[in-house]
Amino acid sequence: MSASLRKTFLYGVVGFLIFACQTQKTEVMVSSPEVDLIQRIIPDRADKFEVEILPSDSADWFELESKGDKIVLRGNNGVSVASALYYYLKEYANCQITWNGTNLNLPDELPTVPTKVHKDSPYEYRYYLNYCTFNYTMSWWDWERWEKEIDWMALHGINMPLAITGEEYIWDEVYRSYGFTDEDLDPFFSGPAYFGWFWMGNLDGWGGPLPKSWKESHRDLQKKIVQRERELGMKTVLPAFTGHVPASFKKYFPDADLKQTNWGNDFADTYILDANDPLFAEIGKKFLEVQQEIYGTDHLYSADTFNENEPPSDDPEYLSELSRKVFEGMKSVDPEAVWVMQGWLFYSHREFWKAPQIKGLLGAVPDDRMIILDLAAEIEPVWKRTEAFYGKEWIWCMLHNFGGNISLFGRIENVAEHPAEALNDPNSGQLKGIGLTMEAIEQTPVLYELMTDNTWRDTPIDLQQWLKQYISNRYGDKNSDMEKAWDILVQTVYNGQVIRDGAESIIVSRPTFEGYRRWARTKLNYAAEDLLPAWDLFVQAIPEFGTSDGFQYDLVDLSRQVLANYALPVQQQMAMAYKNNDKQKFQQYSAEFLELIDDLDRLLATRKDFMLGPWISDARSWGTTPEEKVLYEQNARDLITLWGGADNRLHEYSNRQWSGLLSDFYKPRWEQFFTEVNVDWKNFDQAAFDEEIKQWEWSWVTSQKDFPIQPTGSSIEVAKELHQKYRDRIAPLTETLPTINYNY
Repeated sequence: MSASLRKTFLYGVVGFLIFACQTQKTEVMVSSPEVDLIQRIIPDRADKFEVEILPSDSADWFELESKGDKIVLRGNNGVSVASALYYYLKEYANCQITWNGTNLNLPDELPTVPTKVHKDSPYEYRYYLNYCTFNYTMSWWDWERWEKEIDWMALHGINMPLAITGEEYIWDEVYRSYGFTDEDLDPFFSGPAYFGWFWMGNLDGWGGPLPKSWKESHRDLQKKIVQRERELGMKTVLPAFTGHVPASFKKYFPDADLKQTNWGNDFADTYILDANDPLFAEIGKKFLEVQQEIYGTDHLYSADTFNENEPPSDDPEYLSELSRKVFEGMKSVDPEAVWVMQGWLFYSHREFWKAPQIKGLLGAVPDDRMIILDLAAEIEPVWKRTEAFYGKEWIWCMLHNFGGNISLFGRIENVAEHPAEALNDPNSGQLKGIGLTMEAIEQTPVLYELMTDNTWRDTPIDLQQWLKQYISNRYGDKNSDMEKAWDILVQTVYNGQVIRDGAESIIVSRPTFEGYRRWARTKLNYAAEDLLPAWDLFVQAIPEFGTSDGFQYDLVDLSRQVLANYALPVQQQMAMAYKNNDKQKFQQYSAEFLELIDDLDRLLATRKDFMLGPWISDARSWGTTPEEKVLYEQNARDLITLWGGADNRLHEYSNRQWSGLLSDFYKPRWEQFFTEVNVDWKNFDQAAFDEEIKQWEWSWVTSQKDFPIQPTGSSIEVAKELHQKYRDRIAPLTETLPTINYNY
């Protein structure tokens, strides 16, 4: 019997014997990865489901039907079966599972499926993750958190996840095989919060040195991750060599052809081994061999040769030769290798990557051995100006979130309509999949539910009808007022016009009289007061939906957004008071601004989703010594504030509106600003203050402190209180907001 037939037979038996009734009322489950997933998701009702796996070479599919008192979940692999389960939970049981609010209030008697449901996916690939996600969100994840995420991935149809945890262990093994020592490698490996940019060759060493205990623990973690993903039928995307080597490389290979490059002058130069150097193929081969031995392979390899760094030459022949060498390195170890490339460079550095350069880079690799991620297709579909990547297979991706910033934002209509439109466009070439490539997760659940609902359909989503069901699944029932509220959200925060990504609050800005700063971009794509009616409707719905987890999250998030927006007119009133030499008004609005921060902090403390404490605590938990705990806490603090050193231009890029961060970082920073302005009234020196506050910020980054890890207070009561306190203040003051020159 072939392996395929044996698996078909085995899972067929599992499907019929999944729950065998044993002696004295004991039910024993016949275990499988799919059955185990069901037990994790709905442990009290898992015995009501049967699983049937019928492997096939066709596109992924699933079925569900009622058979006696059981619901049969049938599919060609674990992801398909998990998708069938989630389809049932949403369509028949009025449930929902998101990072930020879950409704699994199943009825006592599970609804039957009247007629068999069959779904096919038109997308061979459903890609997930971005290098940045592994740091802006996942830096400190343990296996328990990863297990939940892999379940979420399967439920939402993901079958092609990026899997780069533990890569640092592989590189450590490779370089030590050449004789490299701790002295050589400590300046090379970054700290855990910066791996995304270390892996992409943007920086070396920052946030390190990286302890041996981390490398070993995350080797073991990666083994669990890829094993579980593969058990469920996912194909993992592992990294490949792109030329990034330690600065100490010259010590061992003095004749190596190295090129220095620099990522924006905020970090030391990094070194790239030229693809024509014979060592390039040798080291690339060794890396893949070691990686395959430890983590296995699914023949998909991620390699991004010039992430936010321009190549040394724009000669198409040079670019073609480089990509040929990268691919040959993959193929030398794995004849079935397929190169998966992020298409971000064609968006971020479009002035360099014109048609000849893109054709040169892509043309050296066979069309069926390269997959391009159109990384931000909902913002700007690069496929439309590259003839669908000149024949390569490609994936339509939603980027959405930058830096882990917490802001209500999204191009919701694009996400509902554009994947299917591209799928059915005769000019879309080899469109093979859809993907989620956000820089961070655990926010804006509506966008991710919507995007993944494209997986099992080939027509655009009717957003208005979809939202009605989303509301019902999330809050537990239909409600016309909630439908009106969400219509307002679609027209305001989710309209996706004018700005690239979500606006920030002036609160998270390094203090200033101006209405914005580089990464604290306050320009909205709607009039702030237009959001108020949605806030009113949510508060009015508290008696009906106040016990719903998803409703509580949405109420806090919407209240946060309204108040975060309101900070700008308060700050600008303070700025005008200073300009008009009105010290009394300045002090009035300064006090109101600080009070607003306190109120926001108290609101956000009611939900773990919006708390600093878990981020810091999770970072410290990986430390095996006091020194390691301090290092990891510094990494965690630095990434979300200064990002790098005190003078780093990326400060505030990864800002978070979190309880604890508001009270311990943003508020004290503004207090110092107000104090300095009062002391130097009419002679305040912004540049001098900036230099001074940088040192205070760095002191905060390098300090240690415990923050609460459990929420306090009632989301409902605090939201009601703040609505009553601020609702009538906001519109009058917002209408006085002066015109701000947003030159970004």
